Amino acid sequence: MINPILDAKEAAAALVDAAFQRAVAAGELPDAPLPAYVVEIPADITHGDFAANAAMVGAKALHRAPRQIAQAICGHLELEGSPFQRVEIAGPGFINFFLGPQWFADVVRSVRQRGEDYGRSDYGKGEKIQVEFVSANPTGPMHMGNARGGALGDGLASALDWAGYQVTREFYVNDAGNQVEKFGASLEARYLQLYLGEEAVPFPEDGYHGEDITQRARQFAQLHGDAYVQADSEARKKALVEFALPLNIEKLRTDLERYRITYDVWFRESTLHPDAVNAAIQKLADRGMTYEKEGAIWYKATENGGEKDEVLVRANGIPTYFAADIAYHYNKFAVRGFERVVNVWGADHHGHVARLKGAMDAIGLDGSKLDIVLMQLVRLMKDGQPYKMSKRTGKAISLTDLLEEVPVDAARFFFNMREPNSTLDFDLDLAVEQSSQNPVYYVQYAHARICSILKKLEEEGIQPRACNDQELLALTRPEESALIRCLARFPQEVVDAAKNYDPARLTKYAIQVATDFHKYYNACRVKGECDSLLQARLNLCLATRQVLRNLLSLLKISAPESM
Repeated sequence: MINPILDAKEAAAALVDAAFQRAVAAGELPDAPLPAYVVEIPADITHGDFAANAAMVGAKALHRAPRQIAQAICGHLELEGSPFQRVEIAGPGFINFFLGPQWFADVVRSVRQRGEDYGRSDYGKGEKIQVEFVSANPTGPMHMGNARGGALGDGLASALDWAGYQVTREFYVNDAGNQVEKFGASLEARYLQLYLGEEAVPFPEDGYHGEDITQRARQFAQLHGDAYVQADSEARKKALVEFALPLNIEKLRTDLERYRITYDVWFRESTLHPDAVNAAIQKLADRGMTYEKEGAIWYKATENGGEKDEVLVRANGIPTYFAADIAYHYNKFAVRGFERVVNVWGADHHGHVARLKGAMDAIGLDGSKLDIVLMQLVRLMKDGQPYKMSKRTGKAISLTDLLEEVPVDAARFFFNMREPNSTLDFDLDLAVEQSSQNPVYYVQYAHARICSILKKLEEEGIQPRACNDQELLALTRPEESALIRCLARFPQEVVDAAKNYDPARLTKYAIQVATDFHKYYNACRVKGECDSLLQARLNLCLATRQVLRNLLSLLKISAPESM
């Protein structure tokens, strides 16, 4: 049972299809194709574990009332050897399937047998997919958007990996272009001010004002003294950037590693200049997608879904950021062979989505293989009020500041609690609270509670062992069935998180597992029961611990054994 829910859905559909054919053969239904239908989990499981709407969607094609179709199908259902023990017709003609006790026993056994691999599947069939996320400019510290994008992108990459894709995590280093020019000018001004005074050296209007710029200029001065004060401006800026940029990139890497994010590839924009950028522009030109106007080279964006045509090379001969972006994505698809590419961007980039996808079509690739996950803003909240300033710097809170205030576990969990396209309120007080009100604490406590049960039983000489069918079939209490149903969902939750690019499904699911376990723990004793029931319930506890451990591991959140 790699995916118990999907397996059961497919079994229900196969039973309906076979019963429909038998009903046709018996002359009870007309010989016409049964339209596509769905097998779903009803909102209220007292109506069944799965429901098929085949009778309703077939009414028009078969010229029969839905209940009549449902009765004909149900009259020919053969449940023997299937996961189901009975079916019912409900409402206008839903065919409701009720799982048998063997299915519940098999789920517990499957979780225990698959262990650390439970939740993994081959849904993605090894498709080569790249997830690019954060990609913060190396000209300053990471902000709250980067913090959310990091947790979201890393969670999504993990879900894709668990769902059977071949995943590459990538950070795009913007170490070329206008922002690096601005970085150099800002560093130059701060360096010269150290020796000539602030009044003598005006700071660039559009420069980077952060304290980190002043710090890098001081470090450069400690190394070189005033040797560059009289140097040529271009040579001075070049030396400053070559000194400061690697330090900033390394700071990005170490900050992200502290956040438990490691990348497979750090791709530098500078490696695209000039050859790859020029080649991409030439490919567009060869396909008739460019024209010259006022000394600049333009891309015909309006012919490929864009709102207006875009400049690729300015009149001064310098390529635009958009030209480099086209070359970068051409490299992803055509050079490195990714079959699908996912970019996690801030919502302020929404205007760039259609034009970049259109550019992929224009250059001869398939823009539909490029998926953009747009992420809304984060509002930090403290004492019920928006919280914007770092006590340490007096500036906007950075990722480093955040991780000094809240545990990494809480940060990663909280940032994945809402869908990417929803604004997120991050409650700093709740993130450090050690109570069931804190969702990550609540989930981790369920794991620790199971470890505590096992430890106490071990102290009494009771060790868990594998159970036979007869023993596992005794897990029939409503709270036991509800917990097993929940554990069965894990592989499908991972698949759904992967295909919908929504890791928030996994934090919601984690809370559900913890909730169902706490209900089970309060309703069903483990200690004090006869050996066979004690062992069956111990196996269910172990299966729950395994799912929580796998789930938290996927999200790179710790699973403590005591709290």
